[in-house]
Amino acid sequence: MSAPSLEDIRSCLEGVIPSVLATCARDGTPNVTYVSQVHFVDRRHVALSFQFFNKTRDNILANPNAAVYVIDPGTARRYMLTLRYLRTEASGPLFERMKANLAGIASHTGMSGVFRLQGADVYEVLQIDHLPSPELALPAPRSNLLGALRRAAGLLSTATDLRTLLDDVLAVLATDMAITHAMVLLTDAAHGRLYTVASHGYSPSGVGSEIPIGQGLIGIAARERTPIRITHGTSEYTYSRALRRTAESDGLAGLLETTIPLPGLAKPGSQLAAPMLVGGHTVGVLFVESPDDGRLHWDDEDALVAVASQLGMTIATLQQAAEGSDEVSRAAPAVSRPRGTALEIRHYAVDDSVFIGNDYLIKGVAGAIFCTLVADFIDKGRTDFTNRELRLDPRIRLPDITDNLEARLILLLRRLAERGTEVRIEKTGRGRFRLLVERPLTLVRAG
Repeated sequence: MSAPSLEDIRSCLEGVIPSVLATCARDGTPNVTYVSQVHFVDRRHVALSFQFFNKTRDNILANPNAAVYVIDPGTARRYMLTLRYLRTEASGPLFERMKANLAGIASHTGMSGVFRLQGADVYEVLQIDHLPSPELALPAPRSNLLGALRRAAGLLSTATDLRTLLDDVLAVLATDMAITHAMVLLTDAAHGRLYTVASHGYSPSGVGSEIPIGQGLIGIAARERTPIRITHGTSEYTYSRALRRTAESDGLAGLLETTIPLPGLAKPGSQLAAPMLVGGHTVGVLFVESPDDGRLHWDDEDALVAVASQLGMTIATLQQAAEGSDEVSRAAPAVSRPRGTALEIRHYAVDDSVFIGNDYLIKGVAGAIFCTLVADFIDKGRTDFTNRELRLDPRIRLPDITDNLEARLILLLRRLAERGTEVRIEKTGRGRFRLLVERPLTLVRAG
């Protein structure tokens, strides 16, 4: 029988069962210790967490040879990996992935104040030996992730409308991969944050909520352009409560009325953030979670990273198509001028936040878009618009051509739909949309 590869034993590298690491001092004295997890890097390398300057650390700096004993949690198969220490990484994607995973393990075991990652020690795997021992039968196969990936790829390859695409992809994750809590966030590079444009499984939806790039699991995955998965619950990555506490501690409680809470489980057991990359740039993040510990495995990660990658490319393609389209919109229905009590729209120029009556709607680019539409409706009676003209409108001040205008419009459409029916937006063709108004509008501009 041929020697197993790292890919063959990845289930041993999930951190379910602690591994045993053996090192040797320069004088030949052995040292054996437990390690929380052996991390898969690629087919020839693994990484171990460097948390303390202890005997193990002293040994590998003097003698780079080591061995680690790992166990498959499903079958109890045992393997011995012969390793050679190469380097320590104290920043970057690998370090951040391990840091997030360690935070989950620490929280799960009540040792958040003890586990602090100082570096990721990278080892070359020289040999893998299967150790004979009593073994259990292979567990029943999980869901067909390849089939789910194929269906998601089919949706992505034939998509013509971003709004429908986002809903359909999240639905496939729910029905075919049993991932019932998920969201898609897109990058607002000009302001250093991500905003939620679609979600599944949350009430309220959280569409329009934001998180800074570099904060929490989602923000770090975006900044480092790498997937991050944790398999044990940790309060460090429950976003809405953490963001709210931060705002309150910074004396910004008065601004919370213009903050849409980021959706998320109160007690997540497993979470994964997969960046959507286009040309080396992060255009957004696909985030999924489950209330169950250990629910998201490495094969889930592989499938979701593939979905996120193609989703990013499709979003970029649809954005270009929407803004370059000359498709004729559907004819506007004959609608009389709305009557009744005027609905007040308040716009604050400082951050382009918009209120309908006393209810907060949106801010930022989407707020500037809505204010522009309302102004043209009041002044000119206009109801039909195109993405292309909005892109060129100086009142909106879009950051640059890479900003996803189509996604901003979907965000605005969904926020208006959640609020009610007095003011709505409907798509009338590729790159075209219509403002539907049932009451007269007044626009109040504030500083």
